Amino acid sequence: MSTYARLPVTFERGDGVWLWDNMGRQYLDALSGIAVCGLGHAHPAVTQALCAQAGKLLHTSNLYRIAAQEQLAERLTALAGMERVFFANSGAEANEAAIKLARLYAHRRGITQPTILVTEGSFHGRTLATLTATGNRKTQAGFEPLVQGFVRVPYNDIAAIEMVAANCPSIVAVLVEPIQGEGGVIVPADDYLVQLRQYCDQHHWLLMLDEIQTGMGRTGQLFAHQHSAIQPDVMTLAKGLANGVPIGACLARGAAAEVFAPGNHGSTFGGNPLACCAALAVLDTLTNQQLATRAGELGAQLFNDLRAQLNDVAGVVAIRGRGLMVGIELDRDCGVLVKQALDAGLLINVTAGRVIRLLPPLIITPAQIAQLVEQLTQLIRAFLNPSH
Repeated sequence: MSTYARLPVTFERGDGVWLWDNMGRQYLDALSGIAVCGLGHAHPAVTQALCAQAGKLLHTSNLYRIAAQEQLAERLTALAGMERVFFANSGAEANEAAIKLARLYAHRRGITQPTILVTEGSFHGRTLATLTATGNRKTQAGFEPLVQGFVRVPYNDIAAIEMVAANCPSIVAVLVEPIQGEGGVIVPADDYLVQLRQYCDQHHWLLMLDEIQTGMGRTGQLFAHQHSAIQPDVMTLAKGLANGVPIGACLARGAAAEVFAPGNHGSTFGGNPLACCAALAVLDTLTNQQLATRAGELGAQLFNDLRAQLNDVAGVVAIRGRGLMVGIELDRDCGVLVKQALDAGLLINVTAGRVIRLLPPLIITPAQIAQLVEQLTQLIRAFLNPSH
């Protein structure tokens, strides 16, 4: 179906930060399949895990115990400070699980019309419930009636939450991204998550963090909320969890971890042996090579180099982000830069109309960052000052 405006390129193989198309042309991938291939392409640890598992067992269903799933659950919950996890196949499915969990949690507390607080500019998925939670009217248009039970406030605005809370006693949870990705790489105030945690504790709400784009080392910590030294009640993961093999996860702790019982939720494919083995290989590589810490260090180089090159360029509004999640906001729509970069052998993305988004693999080298900055800043300068 005609659901994608695809770029005119077909990739045939990859190695690390590099991709080659079917004409043999090489590209530097600064997008990682939209924050999915954090270990780059054809990583040997993931390849080995997939090949070994594919030769033994792909699927049995969740009617039976799955050793790799249990092992992954133990590793993930320990690293995240959580207690239980439900495995799905995507970020949207992980967020659906979180939404269902919040509603069931509310009903068991006697709240029959529960409300989940969400934010403007957010992105949580394209299923009907996650589309409703998403704060982008353009993606919702034409899919009405949307799902009831959500109320929206501006992102990074605690005062707005206080105002809504005073007039909406049915709120049971807050669903928010630690850094908004699709919304334009929006980094909130340093104390935003801390205040959200305090507010949720005060009102007995669940704090549910969508770490689908920010998790798995992307921002310089394994999970972005760790920069704020707080713990969510529910956290969702996907994208970088298995480096391209579809998997999603909804983690919970405390009362939230005890909500689901057999029959409340499920998935045919979720947490199958193949996906879980890939995710275990990713976790092993991330932790053994300290790639989250490295992402923070390389992100600092990326920020500094971009700012040095673009500091004097009229039309550059802001350079923001954390770790290897970077947005360059221009003063005008710049979607054409995606094709121009592609023609120059560079993969980037533009989100929110005028924000160039960079999500390079965590294994990128300092020399490759320098090349990325040189290529991209030349394109930006030429775009903003075509007469030069």
